Amino acid sequence: MTYPIRVWKPDDEDYPYRLRECYDKPSQLFVKGNIPSMEGHVVAIVGTRHATERGRELTNALVRDLAANLDSLTIVSGGAYGIDIAAHRAALQYGVPTVMVLAHGLDKMYPYQHINEANAAMENGGLVSEYPEGTEAFAGNFLQRNRIIAGLADAVVIVESKVRGGSLCTARYALDYNRELFAFPGRPTDETSLGCNLLIRRNKAQLIHNAAELIESMDWRTKNGKKQPVQLQLIDLMDDLTEFQRDLLTRLQQAEDGLHINLLVQQTERPYSEVSSDLTMLELQGLVRSLPGGIYRFIAK
Repeated sequence: MTYPIRVWKPDDEDYPYRLRECYDKPSQLFVKGNIPSMEGHVVAIVGTRHATERGRELTNALVRDLAANLDSLTIVSGGAYGIDIAAHRAALQYGVPTVMVLAHGLDKMYPYQHINEANAAMENGGLVSEYPEGTEAFAGNFLQRNRIIAGLADAVVIVESKVRGGSLCTARYALDYNRELFAFPGRPTDETSLGCNLLIRRNKAQLIHNAAELIESMDWRTKNGKKQPVQLQLIDLMDDLTEFQRDLLTRLQQAEDGLHINLLVQQTERPYSEVSSDLTMLELQGLVRSLPGGIYRFIAK
């Protein structure tokens, strides 16, 4: 089916309301396809163009499990190589509307190798750009379009990212727009995870391992009307913790809104480095979550 290119302006009813709230919103959006209303849950998933097999698997599992647990879900990404196209392909595979935010006019597709995914997205989602027909995919356009990816979403997830790259640009926009930012952790030796680890270490992004943790952190209700629990066997994990880690966990369990790391240092009279290291270990085991501003919170079961 052939879809005409339409133009949305901020005063138009169809203009996405989340993006309308952004101070630097595009003065016009060119759209093509069956763009959903995006009044439900909108998740932007981005990452490196040089994705690993692990990154592609994490992306597929994230979209699969979000689709299985949430009503009215839309996946947004940038149509690029790597994590972006993996997110779009997973959305198409699981019947979820997906929106490609492109850095050029909608009369072309870059990279052209993704034309099939773009055509399929128009059947259940669509293409979006702030650039008119004839605009080429200039390098600067890609960084500029990242603000639209962040602006359209409730939550932005970085699956894999190097220390420098477009994904971190999207992360900055997400924080600027007060969007929830999440990142998957990786090993210190994984180049494609260094950017994610940096965001987590600086308390810019919340660490997640799966869709359940994202749903819980967003306080979204699942299709059965219940909040999504994090599937962890706390009793078994407690046996593997050190005495100090168990002490930290107990203190966090008793603080509904979490505790600042400096307060934990003061309460335990332990060095900051030790407290930070053990909190990181608890976070990697899915027992606590770091929040912006140095706050740590126990993950309720």
